[in-house]
Amino acid sequence: MGQIHLADNLDVLAGVDDDSVDLVYIDPPFNTGRRQKRTRTRSVRDDEGGHTGFQGRRYRTEVTSISAYEDEFDDFLGFLSPRLEEARRVLRPTGAFFLHIDFREAHYCKVELDRIFGRASFQNEIIWAYDYGGRSKRKWPAKHDTIFWYVMDPADYTFHFDEMDRIPYMAPGLVEEEKATRGKTPTDVWWHTIVSPTGRERTGYATQKPLGVLERIIRVHSNPGDLVLDFFAGSGTTGEAAARHGRDFLLVDSSPEAVQVMARRLAPYDPELVGFEAEGNEATATDPLV
Repeated sequence: MGQIHLADNLDVLAGVDDDSVDLVYIDPPFNTGRRQKRTRTRSVRDDEGGHTGFQGRRYRTEVTSISAYEDEFDDFLGFLSPRLEEARRVLRPTGAFFLHIDFREAHYCKVELDRIFGRASFQNEIIWAYDYGGRSKRKWPAKHDTIFWYVMDPADYTFHFDEMDRIPYMAPGLVEEEKATRGKTPTDVWWHTIVSPTGRERTGYATQKPLGVLERIIRVHSNPGDLVLDFFAGSGTTGEAAARHGRDFLLVDSSPEAVQVMARRLAPYDPELVGFEAEGNEATATDPLV
């Protein structure tokens, strides 16, 4: 069903055959200039605890893990461009490429993608909009990411319109009952909440993306049995979305913490683990190149 690699993604990409991948989605570091961090906690019964719960029972908060990485590059495009070149090389003639990025680097990335794939291959700038988190009092709060969609051949690519998940009408009383029941076609603005800090989907990995966003991409832009590649795989959302819908997946990340999260999350699909062994709560490298 799939593979998870602990390695530098350029090393793995070099070993992927030309024209062998059907869909590439990547969510690279955003070059925010700060440390990305997420702390996982749990509540533990403690008579001396700091907060009170059901029936007056006392609890304390215990940190179970901390996920973090430095998100700052002196030359972000210099880092990303060779990987974009490799993504184009490995895609099949009917393949699609998705880059998930935010406002800091989106405009630079768009110019670079036009150079690599060709401007005619650009299909959509998709805006993933959400409404969560803090709100600045000095500027309009940033509540969206950008997803660029490119295809190898603008005349021949995979796009399953009927596989779209429909969305509710904002004013269902103004349309026919049949339309209101069916819902409407999504546009290039996707309203979808982030992964809830207390939800079942949460893995505790910093910058985890929602499963619903990846499922929409994979269902519409690939076929059952296709190979989906994510070489900044993080928490493994791409792999879960692919596996749920009968696609194969190839996931790569250089973080032992990330691949351990993926190994646990995707264990029901029995992926092949390459370059590491999953042991307890740690990932142990087995490849001397890692």
